[in-house]
Amino acid sequence: MKPFSSPSDPESTIDDPEPVGLFDPLLAAGGVRAAVDDRAWLRAMLDAEAALARAQAAGGSVPSAAAEAITATARDHRFDPAAIGAGATGAGNPVVPLVAALRAAVGPDSARYVHAGATSQDILDTAAMLVVRRALGPMLDDVRRTASAAARLAATHRDTLLPARTLLQQALPTTFGLVAAGWLTALDTAARRLGTVRDEVPAVQLGGAAGTLAAFGTDGPALVNRLAVELDLAAPQLPWHTDRSRLAELAGVLGGTAGSISKIARDVTLHAQTEVAELAEERPGGSSTLPHKRNPVAAVTAVACADQAPGLVATLLAAMAQEHQRAAGGWHAEWRALRSLLESVGSAAYWLRTCLEGLRVDAVRMRANLDLTGGGLLAERVSGALAGQLGRHRANEIVKVAVTGGPAAGLAERLAADPQVSAVLTRAQLDELLDPAGYLGAYRELIDRALRAHRSRLTQEDR
Repeated sequence: MKPFSSPSDPESTIDDPEPVGLFDPLLAAGGVRAAVDDRAWLRAMLDAEAALARAQAAGGSVPSAAAEAITATARDHRFDPAAIGAGATGAGNPVVPLVAALRAAVGPDSARYVHAGATSQDILDTAAMLVVRRALGPMLDDVRRTASAAARLAATHRDTLLPARTLLQQALPTTFGLVAAGWLTALDTAARRLGTVRDEVPAVQLGGAAGTLAAFGTDGPALVNRLAVELDLAAPQLPWHTDRSRLAELAGVLGGTAGSISKIARDVTLHAQTEVAELAEERPGGSSTLPHKRNPVAAVTAVACADQAPGLVATLLAAMAQEHQRAAGGWHAEWRALRSLLESVGSAAYWLRTCLEGLRVDAVRMRANLDLTGGGLLAERVSGALAGQLGRHRANEIVKVAVTGGPAAGLAERLAADPQVSAVLTRAQLDELLDPAGYLGAYRELIDRALRAHRSRLTQEDR
């Protein structure tokens, strides 16, 4: 089998988009997909090989002409990811067949300078860091845009009343603005953490066969620094062949981001239920058999993508226990898990952005749902007003009997008819206590805090 494809083969360029699979439009959506596909990984490996040659040329161990030839070939030559992958079965990783293909393509004068002194893990780990940084760009953009959509919802619906729900039951009055502010703070936190790992985690890998840099002589540490500059990655203190804490940190942040996305998307699906009908997507999906269905497809798909993350995070964490100076399987276990984790979280961010940017809010239905209990959600408030004279326990018992003693619409009348209540509160006072707009706590200040923090983050990002 040929190790690389012919330059005349138009089907094999690494710059061509990867074919779209059956589930990709749903579960591999958004900009992250192209940043982590086979061609993106191959491009990153070639970038690492070319940068290594240039860094060695700067130190005098590789002729400048050879470094230029390697860089030009790595940039312009057509390699077939499928052929490289097939060749990986002989060596256990795709770097070995890629190096053979690159040497054959670059010509005999420069071939011996390809991959000089490096080990396969140096190239693949460095490529993984390039893929991570490149994938976090569109992912972070989607999270930030989703946060801005949540901020607009929080500001627009600051005073839009709806019932808060605990254990899926109505609890107390709140506003949709405060609900959206909660989404906003979670998304801003995710954006901040993603930005931190994008800027701090990606580092070059260069240690040679056993992490000693022996093949590079006395130039080894300086070569690592030059390679880092070439690729705009961090220069680690030591080779990290079996210290996988960088990937663990990344996995934790991606897993947390997925959790926040899943929570928000799940909220939307609950608010969009037929019996609730407080939220709807701009473009709801239909059903193959039920014409009336208006499914929140973007939110559902965001949940589906995000909920894949915990298992992938677990795989990366489990792979951290790597033997001595080179793993016997743990390193290999990371590759697809890392790619899938980036793809899943990136897709989840894309779908949640799609959902929130076109979210439709039914304020009338929210208020109608709030009124279903006829003021029952304000029982705590009435009990508190009675407790000063009747005692907390007695006040709770009286209000509980009134709430459960008849239809919701008659709650105020039942309370007013109780002589123990009427001795403390007038009917006008009861009506005021049962007004949900008067029992919202510090909601305005809480929303303002979230919006101020969001604006501050935007200002810092613009600097």
